[in-house]
Amino acid sequence: MEEIIKKAEILIDALPYIRNFFGKTFVIKYGGAAQTKDELKESFAKDVVMLNYIGIRTVIVHGGGPKISATMERMGKKPEFINGQRVTDQETMDIVEMVLGGLINKEIVSLINRHGGRAVGLSGKDGGLIKARKKGIKKPTAETGGGEVIDLGLVGEVTSVDPAVIEGLERSGFIPVVSPIGAGPDGETLNINADFVASAISSSLKAEKLMLLTDVPGLLDKGGKVIPTLRKGEMDALLKDGTIAGGMVPKVMACLNAILNGVGKTHIVDGRVPHCLLLEIFTKEGIGTEILV
Repeated sequence: MEEIIKKAEILIDALPYIRNFFGKTFVIKYGGAAQTKDELKESFAKDVVMLNYIGIRTVIVHGGGPKISATMERMGKKPEFINGQRVTDQETMDIVEMVLGGLINKEIVSLINRHGGRAVGLSGKDGGLIKARKKGIKKPTAETGGGEVIDLGLVGEVTSVDPAVIEGLERSGFIPVVSPIGAGPDGETLNINADFVASAISSSLKAEKLMLLTDVPGLLDKGGKVIPTLRKGEMDALLKDGTIAGGMVPKVMACLNAILNGVGKTHIVDGRVPHCLLLEIFTKEGIGTEILV
């Protein structure tokens, strides 16, 4: 009987959060181990379906870098990266679109639907959802001391989001699952960083939360401990001293862009923890790092 009562107490503890978030939209960037390990895939899908049933609208944006690279190698094409960004010629873009929009997107949709959800797969090209432009990066040169602009090919950055297609799906009770592909000015297909796509979509929807699933416990301090809350005014110092570095930089910047554009709260969450979404949303302690203005 005590075990049964404890289960009831857990549900009661979640009640204030359910009440506060009912009818709100959460945008979730899904990637890392949570996207590759079977047990984590299952717990993720169950979390999303549960959120939907209790009245929280969810939009999923997924990545898929490792699977893209593996597919390229099987097809005899070597992946090439500059400063951590994939060089994307037309052949590579064809593979990216096939893997993201065909394989990964439909796998996520099927998994959510199998657990009782009503997921629908989209790419950023569907319904004019994501407009983008080509993105170049600057590489310092010893000769000039300035920056040489490097053409990454069909790599893009978001210029605008039209949320109408997502809002229509949400009103009908569907769960949109979006692959991070956009349309350029001339209709060309562009490969875009999934963190920034999730940030732009959450901003366009004025979402309650943006949640980025990662393969680390959260943003760590110099001692290796999780920083539970990070405010905008603290970011410059942490960037300067290297606390925020490497792959964490785009995630923190994606969160910052979102909260500066109307998103309620942003979170960097350890996707390796089963049911990480429920733990972050429905407990006072939460897990990972919360980023606020």
